[in-house]
Amino acid sequence: MIIAWLILGGVAVWALLRLGRQSEKPGKGHWRVSATIFAAVALGGAALAAVRGAWIVAAILAALGLWLVTASRLRPPQARWPGMSAAEARSILGVDENADAAEVRAAWRRLMQRAHPDAGGTQGLAERLNAARDRLLKG
Repeated sequence: MIIAWLILGGVAVWALLRLGRQSEKPGKGHWRVSATIFAAVALGGAALAAVRGAWIVAAILAALGLWLVTASRLRPPQARWPGMSAAEARSILGVDENADAAEVRAAWRRLMQRAHPDAGGTQGLAERLNAARDRLLKG
C-alpha cells in the first residue's frame, strides 16, 4: 500500500508543478487547469486500481489520464497576420504582381538580412516578412 501512496504523491507533485507553470492569458487556461486536475485524478485512480489488481480499469484510467495530459498540451497554430492580402504581401516585399517564386524569395532574403532580430531588426517585422513570403508562396 505504500507504493500506492508514493505513486499518488508523485502524481500530486506533478499536478502542482504543472499548474504552477501555466502561462495562459486570462480566461484561456481553464481547459489546461481542468485537464491537469482530471489527469491527476485519473492517473491516481489508475495507480490505486493497479495496486488492487484491477488491470483493465487501471489501463483505461491511465489511458484517459495520458490522453488528457497530451491533449491539454497541444496548442492550435495561430496565424499572427491572418488577414494579409496578396496585394499587401507584395507591397511589404516590394515585388510586382507578376513576380515568380524566385523573385519573392530573393526579395524576402534581401529584406530579412536587415529586418532579422539578430541583425538589429525586430521580431514583429521579421514575422511580418515571413507572413508576406508565406502568403505569396503558399497562396
